Amino acid sequence: MTRTLISQAQLQRGRGRVLYWLVLSVVVAVFTLVFIGPLYWMVTGALKSGQEIAQTPPTIWPQDPQTQNYVDAWNNLALGKLLFNTFYYAAGAVLFQLILDTAAAYSLSKLRPVFGNAILGLMLATLMIPAMVLIVPQYVTVIDLPILHISLLDSPFAIWLPMVANAFNIFLLKRFFDSIPDDIMAAAMVDGASPLRTLWSIILPMSRPILGVVSIFAVTAVWKDFLWPKLVMPHPDTRTVSVGIYAFAGGTPQNVVIAASVIAAIPTVIIFLIFQRNIMSGLTTGSLKG
Repeated sequence: MTRTLISQAQLQRGRGRVLYWLVLSVVVAVFTLVFIGPLYWMVTGALKSGQEIAQTPPTIWPQDPQTQNYVDAWNNLALGKLLFNTFYYAAGAVLFQLILDTAAAYSLSKLRPVFGNAILGLMLATLMIPAMVLIVPQYVTVIDLPILHISLLDSPFAIWLPMVANAFNIFLLKRFFDSIPDDIMAAAMVDGASPLRTLWSIILPMSRPILGVVSIFAVTAVWKDFLWPKLVMPHPDTRTVSVGIYAFAGGTPQNVVIAASVIAAIPTVIIFLIFQRNIMSGLTTGSLKG
């Protein structure tokens, strides 16, 4: 029997049941306001006029909703070009991570190379390093690529290559591959399948949930990143949507900038709503081995 903070007998009594549902309702309401409040302010703020959005205290609902703000944001900030750039960088990041991170995780999990555990430990140790500490050495590498001595500024590889070295995604994939029984690998070897054929024909079809999770993480990482694209994509034609909105914000009304932020957030929200079940299943499937 599962033991909880409040026993089942207390929950079945009148006072205990009322107190339980009261506390639960308050907690749910508070957390809902905390998470939904900024989104609500952003969506409604994009419908307000410049004067209304700057007034104090702010209005809860726009007095005269102006959908023209979204049209102005799309046209004035060239959101179509910015969104295309971001989609392009995100697609490349997904492709490179699925190929290289999957190969690394498969090698560490099933092929078990010499010093594999030490390599995995060093990879996981990089998660303890703050991302800001790595900005300078990564930027120095990008502006003068070792051996080749070429600059990757305004090149999509400046975004794709640093994202490939993702220790967290490699760890997620390895844990999932660890949950796949070794008997399947042995049966494939008996049938004459090479390790690469086993990966392609057996492991990857069974790993669709975790591959979906890695893909979503890669997309959201590119979509929300600001500092790194701003450093390596200085030309206006190569900017991501977050950098582009920031660049135009100086001479653009605040309500139009907020409308642009709403448009930029819509794709990621849609992706999460569609694949939220896949995200949870992919994160939990490989948590228990057996």
